[in-house]
Amino acid sequence: MAERLLHVEQLTGETTASAEVEIIERKGKGHPDSLIDGACEAVSRSLCEHYQKEYNTILHHNVDKGLLVGGRSNPQFGGGDVVEPIYVIVAGRAVCFASQGGDVQPIPVGAIAISAIKDYLKSSLRYLDTEKHVIVDYKIKQGSGDLVSVFDRKGSAPLCNDTSVGVAFAPFTPTEQLVLESEQLLNSEKVKQQLPEVGEDIKVMGLRRGKEVSLTISAAMISTLVRDASHYVSVVDEAKNLIADLASKVTGLSVDVQLNSGDIKNYESKRGDYYITVTGTSAESGDDGNTGRGNRPCGLINPMRQYSMEAAAGKNPVNHTGKIFNVLAQDAADKIVKQVKGVEGVYVRILSRIGSPLDQPRIASAAVHLESGASLSSVNGEIMGIINEEFDHIQDITPRILSGSVKLF
Repeated sequence: MAERLLHVEQLTGETTASAEVEIIERKGKGHPDSLIDGACEAVSRSLCEHYQKEYNTILHHNVDKGLLVGGRSNPQFGGGDVVEPIYVIVAGRAVCFASQGGDVQPIPVGAIAISAIKDYLKSSLRYLDTEKHVIVDYKIKQGSGDLVSVFDRKGSAPLCNDTSVGVAFAPFTPTEQLVLESEQLLNSEKVKQQLPEVGEDIKVMGLRRGKEVSLTISAAMISTLVRDASHYVSVVDEAKNLIADLASKVTGLSVDVQLNSGDIKNYESKRGDYYITVTGTSAESGDDGNTGRGNRPCGLINPMRQYSMEAAAGKNPVNHTGKIFNVLAQDAADKIVKQVKGVEGVYVRILSRIGSPLDQPRIASAAVHLESGASLSSVNGEIMGIINEEFDHIQDITPRILSGSVKLF
C-alpha cells in the first residue's frame, strides 16, 4: 500500500474561544433546511437497505439534491389549518435497473424514495400529516456510466466517487456547545412532554462578545395547543427559563436569552403577531429549504471556523468522500484533542481525488493550536498515528452511517 500523504502544522494567533467575537448558528430538526437534509439522507438509507436485501450489496446512488418549497397556512390560537401544502422533492442518481437471471428488472426507486421521505417527516414533526400537509416528489435517474464503474470496481478499498473536501474541528467552545445543546433541549422528549406547545422548528443564533453571550432563539409553537396570547407568552417564558438554566450549567459566561423576539405582544391579537404554526415548522407558511444549506456535519453553522461546503446528506455512504471524509475528519479531530497531550484545538482537512482508493487521500492535514510549553515535534507522530488509524478503518464508517449513529447535519 502506498504511503499516505499526511501533514501536520501549528496554528498561531488567537483561537475561536479567545477571539473577541464569536457567532454560531444551529437549525433544529424542524427547520426547512434540516427537513430536506433529513429527507435526502432517509432516501439514501432506504435505497441502501433495499439494495442490500435484494442484491447483497449497496449499489451506486447519490440523492443529495433536494428542495422544500414552503406552503401556506392559517394558524390561529386553538386551531388553524394548512391551506396550501408543502412541496418536497429529492433528486439525484441511483441504479434503477438490475439484471437477474438474464432479465432486466426495474428497481422501485420512486416508491422507496416517497415512502422514506414521508416516514422521515412523520418522525420529525408530531403535528404534520404527510397525506394532507405535504406533496412528496422525486427525480432520481440512472447514474452515469463512468461514476457507476468507479463505484463498482473491486479492490482493497472502494474508489473515491468524487474530488471533494472533508473538514472538521475540535473541541467546541462553550458558546458552540451552548448553541447546540439549547436546540437539542427544546427538541428533547422531556421538554416536549413538559411543554408540548413548542414545535420542532427551532433556530438558535449565538453571539459571544468578550465574556457576554446573547442567544436569539426562534421556536415555532403549535397553534392547536395554545389557547390565547397569554398562554403563548407563558410557554415562551418557561422555555426561556429552561435555556437560562442550561446556560448556567454549560458556561460560566453571562448569557442573555431572547426567544421569539419578533413577536408583537398584543393580547387582543388572534393571529399574526406570534410565532404560531399548525404543524410546528415554518415550512407550512412560505419558508423554503435546500439540501446542504443548514448545519454542517458537526451540527452547527460556524462562519468563524474552517468547514466544508459539502452537503453530506443523501450522498452514498460507501465511497462518496463528500460524506465519508467529513465523518472521518470529525472522528480524527475528536481523538486528537482527547488523546494528544499539549493540543488545545485542531482542524482536520482531507482532500480526495476521484478514482483513487478511498483510504489514499490526496492529503490529510491537521492544523493544531498548542498549549503553552508543547511543541509541534512532540505531537506530530501521535497525530499522524491517529489519522492513519482512522484511514485503516475507513470502511467501518459505512455501517455507522446506515445505523444513524453518525451526525451529518
